[in-house]
Amino acid sequence: MRVLLTDGSGLTSRQAAGLLSASGHEVEVLSPDPLCLARFTRHVKRVRRVPSYGDDPLRWLSAALEIYREGAFDVMLPTQEQVAVLAAFPQKLHDARVNTAVPSFAALSAVQDKVSAWRTLSGLAIPQPLANEVTDGWTRFPAYIKQPIGTASDGVRRIEGPAGLRIDSEADPVLIQAAVEGPLVMCQSVFDSGTLVAFHANSRVAEGANGGASHKRGIDLPGARESLERLGRGLGWNGALSADVIVGPDGPLVIDVNPRLVEPVNAARSGVDLVGALVMIATGGHPGPAPVRGLGPDVATHQLVLAVLGAATQGAGRRGVVSQLWQALRHKGLFAGSHEELTPIRGDPLTAVPLVRAIVATLVRPSSGTELASGSVANYALSPAGWDQIRRSAERPSGRRGPTG
Repeated sequence: MRVLLTDGSGLTSRQAAGLLSASGHEVEVLSPDPLCLARFTRHVKRVRRVPSYGDDPLRWLSAALEIYREGAFDVMLPTQEQVAVLAAFPQKLHDARVNTAVPSFAALSAVQDKVSAWRTLSGLAIPQPLANEVTDGWTRFPAYIKQPIGTASDGVRRIEGPAGLRIDSEADPVLIQAAVEGPLVMCQSVFDSGTLVAFHANSRVAEGANGGASHKRGIDLPGARESLERLGRGLGWNGALSADVIVGPDGPLVIDVNPRLVEPVNAARSGVDLVGALVMIATGGHPGPAPVRGLGPDVATHQLVLAVLGAATQGAGRRGVVSQLWQALRHKGLFAGSHEELTPIRGDPLTAVPLVRAIVATLVRPSSGTELASGSVANYALSPAGWDQIRRSAERPSGRRGPTG
């Protein structure tokens, strides 16, 4: 099949493209940047130029639908925040004969911003850290201040005490949430109209740039699965749904919800085909309920480019960058027994280009790691103004669940 991914800049899209190509699909991507990450792999046939998504998602949607029609694609898969505008306009997708897997707009709105997600989780009695919509009288520190719309790197800040509660009273509501100590686990799932059809959890073994995971290890976490299954069932969710949890003393607590796919390669190497399940749902298939089972031997994976940028941005400087490269080349430390999540260079030499760029830039100027890491996010992140545009213009009723073909 000919598959069009809604983003070509992020790691999720790059990983999904490799998995789709390996399954025999022909993959193209949408991006405002012709030199985006997905450009540098044999697994992506073409990068299609579109306007930047964040501030004007409706303009992006018009361009994306036109490309889908002209390119005679079979499936459009949302691999980043473009899922919001796709969910908002089911009739436009139907008219363009787009096959995709997205939730209803009502379901998406329930978790798209951090305040709404907290309310939704509370209503479904899903465990999460102590939180509130107002900061008056807050006494639990340390804590996190979370803007409703924003990425982990620019919409969340940690405060250590009352002095950190400096919030503009005219600003939109924010969420304040108590910090909980414990390992971070990333949970990924796919739903078919409320039925869980795929689930995977992996722990963040090491932090890379912008809070991402440079190293992961698949784990079995039944409590987190139960929480996501309750959320997806309660919302009648269709498509991909991900969440970050902290495993505290009393079990897993949900700290963030992402209404989309997140970096699926660790799951694939663990035997969970998240991308394949999405394609099946998008084309009218029904994968069947996900099996309830443990993983067996845990699977370790890494992304060297994220480890290099992480070393540069976390104060390790040139010595840290060199250390990461040396360990990776010798398969030592966290790289021992671990598999690269992006396509190995062997057989796909273009893959080396982003890595070499990151290495050279951080060795010359370590602070450039922050710029490199944040540049791709700007191509797909939905801004508060963009979300307001979607909400004001969304088609009513909130939309169908399932493929449009």
